[in-house]
Amino acid sequence: MVEDQTSGEIRFVAVGQDDPLAAPLLAELATEYADRYGGSTERVARWLRSYPAAEFSAPNGAMLIGLRDEVPVTGGAFRRFDADTAELKRIWTDGNHRRRGHARALLAALESEIAARGYTRIYLTTGDRQPEAEALYLATGYTRLDEPLPAENEVYPVAFVKGLPAGG
Repeated sequence: MVEDQTSGEIRFVAVGQDDPLAAPLLAELATEYADRYGGSTERVARWLRSYPAAEFSAPNGAMLIGLRDEVPVTGGAFRRFDADTAELKRIWTDGNHRRRGHARALLAALESEIAARGYTRIYLTTGDRQPEAEALYLATGYTRLDEPLPAENEVYPVAFVKGLPAGG
């Protein structure tokens, strides 16, 4: 399990969903999603926290926060989708730190951790008003799916998949 992984000037640490280091991630995501898709920031924040924290914890998941000078600048999480597949969630880079490669470094750290857990495939979804996210995922080897992923209570129109080498 990754407790502290360094990528250039970014240091990645594994945290729980309720860790203070995750607070900026969840707060800025709530604001951004409310701005892009409508609704109140408070409602979106409640929705973001509605996932059980255990889903983003070992052994099946994790949340990584990238720190620069001990300040959270990027972060994301994964959880089990099925026995072979992890699902990325909460991919975020602070608005003041974008276009510096932090999101790519985050994806690499998450993918490394996912492979170390024995998963061989990664799914992720995004909304249709996030072209920057779509471009990032395509540029980092993800393939866009023709249909949304099956979900119980939510549907995101844009889904991606990426295979990982077997054996981590």
